[in-house]
Formats: sequence, structure tokens, C-alpha cells
Amino acid sequence: MSSATQVTSTPSTAKPSRHGSPWRSLEFVLGAGLTGSMLLLVLFSVWIFPDRGAAMDLGARLTAPFTSWAHPLGADPLGRDVLARVLVGGRISLMVGFLSTLGAATLGITIGLIAGYYRGFWDMLLMRCVDIQLALPFILIALTFITILGGGLGNIIIFMIISQWVQFARLVRGMVLSVREREFVQAARSFGVRDLAMVRHHILPNVIGPVIILMTLNVANNILLESSLTFLGLGVDPLIPSWGGMLADGRTYMQNAWWVSVFPGVAIMLTVLGLNLLGDWLRDRLDPTGKL
Repeated sequence: MSSATQVTSTPSTAKPSRHGSPWRSLEFVLGAGLTGSMLLLVLFSVWIFPDRGAAMDLGARLTAPFTSWAHPLGADPLGRDVLARVLVGGRISLMVGFLSTLGAATLGITIGLIAGYYRGFWDMLLMRCVDIQLALPFILIALTFITILGGGLGNIIIFMIISQWVQFARLVRGMVLSVREREFVQAARSFGVRDLAMVRHHILPNVIGPVIILMTLNVANNILLESSLTFLGLGVDPLIPSWGGMLADGRTYMQNAWWVSVFPGVAIMLTVLGLNLLGDWLRDRLDPTGKL
């Protein structure tokens, strides 16, 4: 009887794991669904709309949404299909978001590892550069950079990398300062493990979790930033469809053709919402202090 009692009491003391199947998380399901759906639509937009949303039909200009099978989301003042331009324009916005974040993370991780691992002169020099850049107003950096080099897709990506690597550098540097003093790093150093192998195999894997979370959130932020700069006329070429450019084009038609601006704005909102939900899920998933 005592063994039976012990067996039946075991399940009551077990705690559910918050790190089980991701499909049980509402944040993951919604985030992955929104982000994945938008990525698929944007990636296949060139095959769905071979004209890339550039074909003009002046007879259908300012067609209201949901009134024509040829233009389900309506047409803009030049008769171009809004749905086609939203999906094709998403390629530019998502490209800027992902490439700029990847570049900023790569540069910031490298500088953070050097500053945190070697400390001393390199730490002081690199962190002072970080402090100087953080002290400069963002809009001043943007105006100066774009005034000197001009707009364009490549310059916008380079600008975002230069202006955002400091976030990753400070995060990685702070975590490396903690990890480098732990027992397994000291043990590896006592066995003569070289610096490069130490960083690759012992330090970087222990700091990459929060970096991935920051990257996820930065992609969403950079999509909004690209849209804002393009809306202000400081972004990509106006002839290239992008979500920010569509918002700028439709602002003068808000009273009688609201769909020209609203649907690109909805695309931005859904994409950013999905990425933020994935970032929140990753934060809970990778945070070691949140384990039960």
C-alpha cells in the first residue's frame, strides 16, 4: 500500500515545463503565423505579380477596395494595383530590416567580444567610441549621413548598421565580462585553450541567446525606421515600391482614397507585431532565470 501511495503522489509534485512544445505558446503561434505568412507572400510576390506592381491602368485609378476582382485592395492614383505594390514593396522593407540587423549584430558582436574578453586598452577605446555615438542625436546622424552619401537602398542599410551596432556591442561586452570569470572558462584557459577557440566554443555560445532576442526586435524596429525615413523622403528611391514610400504617396489622398496608405500601414503593423511576438517568446524561452 505504501508503494502505491508513493506512485500516485508523484504526478502531483511534478511541475509543468514552460520549455515544452512551442505550439502551446500563443505568442509563438501568432508570431510565427503572422511573420511566416508575410514572408511567403512577399517572397512569392514576383511570381504572383510579374509586373511588380508597376503596370498602370488609368481607367481604374482610385478604384475602391473590394469592388473589383482585378484590384481587390483598390488602385492608387496612377491605376496601379495596391495589393501588388504592398507585397512587392515588402521585399524592400524586409530586406532592409533583416540585412541591417544582421550587419549591426555581426559588427557589434565582434566589438563586444574584443572589448569584454581582452579588456584593458581595447575595452576603453571601443567603449568610448560607443559612448560618443550614443551621445549624438539619432536624427543628426541620419541627416548628416544621408546628406553626404545620399539616399538609396544600400546607403540606408549601411546607415542602420553604423547607427545600431552599439546596442549589440554593449550587450555582448557586459555578458562576456561575466562569462569570462566562470569556472569552465578558467578551466579551459588552464588547459592552454587559445583565445579564438575560447571565444568560439566557450564564450560566444553562452552570450548568443539575448543577442538573438535583440536581433528579432531590431528587425521590427528597422522596418519601421525604413518606412519612416522613406516617408520623410530620406529613404529608398521613390520609384522603387516600399511600404514607407506608399504611405508617403497616399498621404494627400487620405480623404477620398484612404486605402492607398492604410493597407501598407496594415502590412507594417502585422509584420512588426509578428516579429515582436516572436521576440517575446524567444526572451521567455532563452531566459535562464525564467525556468521553473
